[in-house]
Amino acid sequence: MARKPWSFKEDRRLMELAKSSVTLEEAAKQLGRSHDAVKRMALRLGLSLKSKAVKKS
Repeated sequence: MARKPWSFKEDRRLMELAKSSVTLEEAAKQLGRSHDAVKRMALRLGLSLKSKAVKKS
């Protein structure tokens, strides 16, 4: 499957989401991108996104 290039507007939105402490999963949902795509772009932009904590039973 071909990847859709990230626009400048999407880059800026990801930066805003990271600054407001949104989780990786929520950022992916808001941007309409996969978890992995958002994670890769965050790394490329030097951003830190928290992943949802997984509860252990």
